[in-house]
Amino acid sequence: MPTLKVTDLHVSVSDEETKATKEILKGVNLTMNTGETHAIMGPNGTGKSTLSETIMGNPKYLVTQGDITLDGVSLLGKPVDERARAGLFLAMQYPAEIKGITNLEFMRAAVNATRPAEDPIPIRTFLKDLDRNLEVLNMSDDMTERYLNEGFSGGEKKRNEILQLMTIKPTFAILDEIDSGLDIDALQVVAKGVNQMASPDFGVLMITHYQRLLNYIHPDQVHVMMGGKIVKTGDATLANELESTGYAGLRDELGLEVNLVDEDVPAGNGGK
Repeated sequence: MPTLKVTDLHVSVSDEETKATKEILKGVNLTMNTGETHAIMGPNGTGKSTLSETIMGNPKYLVTQGDITLDGVSLLGKPVDERARAGLFLAMQYPAEIKGITNLEFMRAAVNATRPAEDPIPIRTFLKDLDRNLEVLNMSDDMTERYLNEGFSGGEKKRNEILQLMTIKPTFAILDEIDSGLDIDALQVVAKGVNQMASPDFGVLMITHYQRLLNYIHPDQVHVMMGGKIVKTGDATLANELESTGYAGLRDELGLEVNLVDEDVPAGNGGK
């Protein structure tokens, strides 16, 4: 069973203006296997997006201590594309617009990047699978011929991220606030696509502020981050507790002194 493991992870970033270095993650520990759904919740500025970008290999983030392993093999030092070929996928909070490359071209290239060069996916097989995924997500065929995310609404971008997820079929997917800005109808469609992926060979890590996403994608474990660490882990009922007590209530319960105003450094676009 494939395992993604984060051990005592400390991560710092440099402010682009002042060049001062700031530690964001301060000892994160997390283990997840395929067949599992994990959710990370927490207020702004606690390092949730930093964690996702660091796992995916965004070079803006400097690992100063700890490790990230996939099946026991360290990912540190490996570039984004190598991590993607190893089976990681990041659905970004702010997907990039890329003019000149169509969705279809991008997804076919991404699928083939995970296969031996001498064995590209047959075009008919690829298109058949793509058509099924479009139907699940209620997306029209012309979306595949549009340039990647160019001119897309926020909801279309998020839905397009899930289309890529379903087509590429990674081992582990990290969904960074995939529910941000979505109305209920769009959220249900996105959740339908993620749930369609559920299998013993697939694991998902969801990052969210709100419990509502977990009404549609049910987590096996919920982790709460504060001050750059995971401070509490529980089952799905933990999200319901947060909904009633808030993060301030949990902070008081645990006796934590955490600055809840400080924001993460913008994570950028990372990669898949």
